[in-house]
Amino acid sequence: MDRDFLIDLFADFGPVTIRRMFSGYGISADGVNFALALRAGLFFRADEQTIPQFEAEGSTPFQYQTRAKTVTVNSYWQLPARLFDDSEELAEWARAALAAAQRAALRKRPKARRAAKAKVSRKAGKPAAKRKATGTRKARRK
Repeated sequence: MDRDFLIDLFADFGPVTIRRMFSGYGISADGVNFALALRAGLFFRADEQTIPQFEAEGSTPFQYQTRAKTVTVNSYWQLPARLFDDSEELAEWARAALAAAQRAALRKRPKARRAAKAKVSRKAGKPAAKRKATGTRKARRK
């Protein structure tokens, strides 16, 4: 799949950002990645609310092979082939995939905030005297 094909494919969905990723493209809207276009096909973000829809269509989750094993990524599922011919229904699936990606982003945010606060409090917790005692490189060389 090339970039122009993907732009046409998502025309009914709305504007998307398409960026090179791995061996294909990452597709995002509103700053949220919701699809992957790879050699193996087009994969949409899925979660517990949307996976049954993919299963009903006979779709499978994204998989890739390492030297030791096959890795299954349950958060991305292959788009049913019939949707390539139905741009309106594809747009509905894309909206559902974007919603799944947004829900996943909301679940991740609290952890990121706590980690950021911990870093700030550790830096702020250092006494000023210790920071000044180390001096500059020039002062240490003398």
